[in-house]
Amino acid sequence: MKNRGIKRQLVGTVVSDKMEKTAVVQVERLVKHPLYKKYIRRRNKFVAHDNENRCNIGDKVLITESRPISKLKRWRITDIIEKAV
Repeated sequence: MKNRGIKRQLVGTVVSDKMEKTAVVQVERLVKHPLYKKYIRRRNKFVAHDNENRCNIGDKVLITESRPISKLKRWRITDIIEKAV
Protein backbone atom coordinates (compact mmCIF):
# COMPACT_ATOMS: atom_id res chain seq x y z
CA MET A 1 0.00 0.00 0.00
CA LYS A 2 1.31 3.46 -0.88
CA ASN A 3 1.84 6.15 1.76
CA ARG A 4 -1.17 8.36 1.11
CA GLY A 5 -0.52 11.34 3.39
CA ILE A 6 3.08 12.08 2.39
CA LYS A 7 3.70 14.09 -0.78
CA ARG A 8 7.11 13.90 -2.41
CA GLN A 9 9.09 17.13 -2.71
CA LEU A 10 12.02 17.70 -5.06
CA VAL A 11 14.38 20.59 -5.77
CA GLY A 12 15.26 21.36 -9.37
CA THR A 13 16.04 23.99 -11.98
CA VAL A 14 13.51 25.50 -14.39
CA VAL A 15 14.49 24.53 -17.95
CA SER A 16 11.48 25.93 -19.85
CA ASP A 17 8.80 28.51 -19.02
CA LYS A 18 7.31 29.02 -22.48
CA MET A 19 3.94 27.48 -21.64
CA GLU A 20 1.04 29.24 -19.94
CA LYS A 21 0.94 28.45 -16.18
CA THR A 22 3.45 25.63 -16.69
CA ALA A 23 7.19 25.15 -16.20
CA VAL A 24 9.50 22.25 -16.98
CA VAL A 25 11.76 21.48 -14.01
CA GLN A 26 14.92 19.38 -14.29
CA VAL A 27 15.85 17.45 -11.14
CA GLU A 28 19.37 16.06 -10.81
CA ARG A 29 20.40 13.28 -8.44
CA LEU A 30 23.53 11.22 -7.81
CA VAL A 31 23.35 7.43 -8.06
CA LYS A 32 26.14 5.04 -7.13
CA HIS A 33 27.04 2.56 -9.89
CA PRO A 34 26.49 -0.98 -8.55
CA LEU A 35 29.72 -2.45 -9.95
CA TYR A 36 32.19 0.43 -10.24
CA LYS A 37 31.02 2.38 -7.16
CA LYS A 38 31.35 5.67 -9.06
CA TYR A 39 28.65 8.33 -8.68
CA ILE A 40 26.65 9.05 -11.84
CA ARG A 41 24.38 12.05 -12.43
CA ARG A 42 20.80 11.14 -13.30
CA ARG A 43 18.38 13.78 -14.58
CA ASN A 44 14.60 13.79 -14.78
CA LYS A 45 12.29 16.42 -16.23
CA PHE A 46 8.98 17.15 -14.55
CA VAL A 47 6.17 19.30 -15.95
CA ALA A 48 4.97 21.45 -13.04
CA HIS A 49 2.01 23.78 -12.53
CA ASP A 50 2.98 27.44 -12.01
CA ASN A 51 -0.30 29.27 -11.40
CA GLU A 52 1.03 32.87 -11.39
CA ASN A 53 3.76 32.38 -14.04
CA ARG A 54 6.39 33.44 -11.47
CA CYS A 55 9.21 31.18 -12.67
CA ASN A 56 11.88 32.02 -15.20
CA ILE A 57 14.53 29.84 -16.83
CA GLY A 58 17.35 29.12 -14.39
CA ASP A 59 15.32 29.53 -11.19
CA LYS A 60 15.88 26.93 -8.46
CA VAL A 61 12.44 25.74 -7.30
CA LEU A 62 10.78 23.33 -4.90
CA ILE A 63 8.12 21.13 -6.52
CA THR A 64 5.51 19.04 -4.69
CA GLU A 65 3.63 16.03 -5.97
CA SER A 66 -0.09 16.64 -6.58
CA ARG A 67 -3.15 15.18 -8.22
CA PRO A 68 -3.10 15.04 -12.05
CA ILE A 69 -3.70 18.55 -13.43
CA SER A 70 -3.38 17.64 -17.12
CA LYS A 71 -1.98 14.82 -19.27
CA LEU A 72 1.61 15.40 -18.13
CA LYS A 73 1.32 17.70 -15.08
CA ARG A 74 1.52 15.89 -11.74
CA TRP A 75 3.61 18.44 -9.83
CA ARG A 76 3.09 21.97 -8.48
CA ILE A 77 5.74 24.62 -7.92
CA THR A 78 5.60 25.29 -4.18
CA ASP A 79 8.41 27.77 -3.70
CA ILE A 80 11.13 29.61 -5.59
CA ILE A 81 14.33 28.95 -3.63
CA GLU A 82 16.72 31.02 -5.74
CA LYS A 83 16.07 33.42 -8.63
CA ALA A 84 18.22 33.21 -11.78
CA VAL A 85 20.95 35.82 -12.11
